[in-house]
Amino acid sequence: MANNSSAACASCRFYDDHKLNDAVAQNDRGLCRYNPPVNQPDAQGHGLWPVVDSKDWCGHFSPEQFPGE
Repeated sequence: MANNSSAACASCRFYDDHKLNDAVAQNDRGLCRYNPPVNQPDAQGHGLWPVVDSKDWCGHFSPEQFPGE
């Protein structure tokens, strides 16, 4: 799947590009929403979603699904 450019994070249904509420994506990066947020070493820290590049890919890839398809 790595050779298939359509299998990139940017075209995965679990990719969050942060463009809601007129926000701007940062340097082609977004958040992977496949797994729950990762715990932080500090007990008071908040869990964080993994940051990924839009051209990254992984074994959890699932194509984008739009309403009506």
